[in-house]
Amino acid sequence: MNSNQKFWAGVFLGAAAGTALTVFFTSDKGKEVIADAKEKAEKIGSDIKNKLQHLDDELKSLLKRGKDIAEDLENKAAESIV
Repeated sequence: MNSNQKFWAGVFLGAAAGTALTVFFTSDKGKEVIADAKEKAEKIGSDIKNKLQHLDDELKSLLKRGKDIAEDLENKAAESIV
């Protein structure tokens, strides 16, 4: 098969695949697949958002704890100098 034939075979196969996908996704089963994919994507997005919020809360807690420790050390250092 020469390169011109390969090119046209690729064009034909691509067009056939595109047509098949269009027919599938416009059918009832295809619409169901799309709805399921959207639902799963929303759940994943929600899970990621919740995990990021939890991580943010933990980081804020650690920062507050670190500041408290630094203040305690500063106070103890000031007391020991006096």
